[in-house]
Amino acid sequence: MDLRTLRYFVAVADERHFGRAAARLRMTQPPLSRAIKQLESELGAALLNRSAAGVTLTPAGSVLYDDARALLEQADLTRARVAAAAGGSTLTIGTLADSAAQAGIGLAAIFRERHPGVRIRMRETDFTDPTAGLRTGLVDVALTRAPFDGTGISTVLLRSDPVGVVLRADDPLAHRPVLYLRDLAARTWFRLPEGTDPLWRAYWNAAPEDEPRDGPIVRTAQECLQAVLWNDTIGLTPLPHALPDGLIAIPLADMPPSSLVVAWSTGDPNPLIRSFARIAAEAYPPADTAPAR
Repeated sequence: MDLRTLRYFVAVADERHFGRAAARLRMTQPPLSRAIKQLESELGAALLNRSAAGVTLTPAGSVLYDDARALLEQADLTRARVAAAAGGSTLTIGTLADSAAQAGIGLAAIFRERHPGVRIRMRETDFTDPTAGLRTGLVDVALTRAPFDGTGISTVLLRSDPVGVVLRADDPLAHRPVLYLRDLAARTWFRLPEGTDPLWRAYWNAAPEDEPRDGPIVRTAQECLQAVLWNDTIGLTPLPHALPDGLIAIPLADMPPSSLVVAWSTGDPNPLIRSFARIAAEAYPPADTAPAR
């Protein structure tokens, strides 16, 4: 096993589909499939259940998924520490789901123009860490969505997006122009893993922190969408988020908007971080700006 192969495996496990994983990894599907088959051969165990619809993890695959994620996080942290010790001009940006895409291509263009010698490293995290690696020191700055525990973290609001509920297109409620949380009281919601930031979990489950939902556990945006498609569960999404065929988002009238933010550790003296935050605010001027705290 090497780190590259583990990254391949985690991408396939996250996306539940070889084609989507290949697109995420910016490679073609055949070498990705060969790498996973080689990994299964080396370990002597089937890691994935394959079907025309996609893949699911076997019991052995679930064990490897958890361990591989931990190994990759440690490798990323080591790489970041070495880069910091070397004094190179590198900025690591954490992202969550579609947060980087929602921030717009203008942000990348302006930052590259003003800091042409700075190397950018992107790191995507799952829903267990809404700070996108900021809290664990894996990234310098994050493009993510509030709310989350903001202790020691400064944020600038880039945009507020209305929120809707994701339903199957053939759901009895899918024809409604708007819904309220009370309309969903009897439905099964997906839930976030144990250890997820309580504020984040309470917001996206639209439930008090001490009343977790009892649906299937999801870690990524793709897992959320697949849970709705296959298990008829429901969940929330920012309305600008693109959905695959077969799913629809209905606006929720009584749900507060989702805040797209740039975040960084308050005590970090790196001037590139402040510059990134200023450029992000310029590139995506919001209607209502939240002051840094």
